[in-house]
Amino acid sequence: MADESGPRDFLPLPSSSFHVLLVLAEGEKHGYAIMREVERISDGVVRMGPGTLYGTIKRLLENGLIDEAEERPDPELDDERRRYYRITGLGQQVVTAEVHRLSMMIDRSVIKRLAPRLA
Repeated sequence: MADESGPRDFLPLPSSSFHVLLVLAEGEKHGYAIMREVERISDGVVRMGPGTLYGTIKRLLENGLIDEAEERPDPELDDERRRYYRITGLGQQVVTAEVHRLSMMIDRSVIKRLAPRLA
């Protein structure tokens, strides 16, 4: 699907996919670190369990939005069983398109007076 699709073909993103891509846009992370960072950036509102996280990772891998990283940190400093993931170029385009889509939705909700105008 990734070879034939453009970024807009993936929109709207499921919440779990959006959060994982947003976290991986900052750099490579392993699954547990992704779960913790999603919780942190959402101020604890979004909590992903292992089933949701790894199901999401599987779909993102299949769609070419993320890759499993080949290189690993020093094995003495990290558990070698951990898999690290990174965002692909297409994944970056998709998360950027989703941020733009959400921003436009917020703008429209402000115009309709459904949301406060942000500073």
